Amino acid sequence: MEYNTQREKMNIPEYGRNVQKMIEYAITVEDREERNKIARYIVSVMANMHPEIRENIDYEHKLWDHMHIIANYRLDVDGPYPKPEKEAVKARPDKINYSEDNIRYKHYGKNVEKIIETIIGMEDGEEKDALIYILANHMKKSYLIWNRDAVTDDVIFKNISELSHGKITVPEGTVLLDSNILAPQQKQNKKKKSKKNSKRISYFSKY
Repeated sequence: MEYNTQREKMNIPEYGRNVQKMIEYAITVEDREERNKIARYIVSVMANMHPEIRENIDYEHKLWDHMHIIANYRLDVDGPYPKPEKEAVKARPDKINYSEDNIRYKHYGKNVEKIIETIIGMEDGEEKDALIYILANHMKKSYLIWNRDAVTDDVIFKNISELSHGKITVPEGTVLLDSNILAPQQKQNKKKKSKKNSKRISYFSKY
């Protein structure tokens, strides 16, 4: 009995061992015309095995590339596309560096800090006060999503002052929207939990 661990490693196992054997056979065929014919047949088999790949515009190009990769670039055929370069296929993408910006309150996000910077540069007036009110309600909603507990308006006002380094003061007498309005889902979850609990109580009360 031959175990998979004893067999040659497959570069693209999704096509299976039989496709690899066909490709290995194609490599040994000396007649170039016959080898080209076998290669085209193998590509058609690969396409039938994964019909979803046909949704891609360049699916045929990918199949030919996959065949060359499975063959370890040893298959010499006259295909409709140039053979892929081994170095290019194995090349790793450039590393994407993470942002080094330090966000003081991550649950508010970076955009909140940018809005605060914009507000700081505005002249005092109704427009600035309206934007502060919108910002405060947005921060309260974000806080509720993150914490899921009720939060007082004073906490939001304090956070705005801290994030703006004391350059923004929420107008006196400002009252933010109620938590149930900003996060209605939270209220629904509580109702669902209470219904579940009532069902459990009624179930056990029978016995």
